[in-house]
Amino acid sequence: MSRTVLAAALAASAFIAAPAQAYWEYGHQTIARIAEANVTPRTRAAIRRLLAEQALLATPECPARTMAEASVWADCVKPLKGADGKPRFGYAYTWHFQDVNICRPFDLAPACKDGNCVSAQIERDVKLLRDKATPTKERVQALVFLIHFVGDLHQPLHAGEKDDKGGNDVKADYGIYTTPRLNLHSVWDGLLAERAITTGGNIVHRYPAATRAKIAAGTVTDWSRESWQVAHDVAYTDALGGDPCAPTPARVKLDEATIAKMVPAARLEVLRGGLRLAKMLDKALG
Repeated sequence: MSRTVLAAALAASAFIAAPAQAYWEYGHQTIARIAEANVTPRTRAAIRRLLAEQALLATPECPARTMAEASVWADCVKPLKGADGKPRFGYAYTWHFQDVNICRPFDLAPACKDGNCVSAQIERDVKLLRDKATPTKERVQALVFLIHFVGDLHQPLHAGEKDDKGGNDVKADYGIYTTPRLNLHSVWDGLLAERAITTGGNIVHRYPAATRAKIAAGTVTDWSRESWQVAHDVAYTDALGGDPCAPTPARVKLDEATIAKMVPAARLEVLRGGLRLAKMLDKALG
């Protein structure tokens, strides 16, 4: 990991206080680039036409001219204020995650009340994009939200948690790095994602049809359950050194062996996110 990436990650972690904090730029942008390489040419052209209208979003501070830029737009706009001084996009706060406890049977209903969760918003965005009667501004916004939210769903601590704000309340040491600001959620958001993406060959390329079909199979609910399971089996089990539902200490220590054990799961989640985003984009625009 570069010192620049680490410094940025630790600086950003100072602002993490809730589970709506999403994959940092590298994770989201990588998922977007995988998707862009795997959609059909027709879908890719439709995406470019819509993003050419990104000025309709009226967020010049947060451009969305490309899929990579669009992938982080939903996080970029969080601090933007309206004329009344209130967050312009405060209504979307709960759309970035779903609090499904890993120590209880999987149940999306309580976490997605009134559609206020990430999986429900993914499906809503696809519907808005498929409907040609949807005004262009709303279609552009649905597109940038969709690109971002599929990434969020594949960060396991956006899909599963144990009453700790998706691991935000769990302080963490990452290898030799210790800081009061770092927590289990931010590890998965940035440090682990960066290491997973850069471990092995280039993850961004066009995959064979059989690989795409296999990984992108299932529904958004299936993917939610799978990501929740990764939170249970890897994020918490490895962090706690065994029983994921045991009381969580105030601080967990992720040594090099534990980090290396987590890397394959984190890398697979990024790949899943990219190919599944491609599937949803083809469904919406292809």
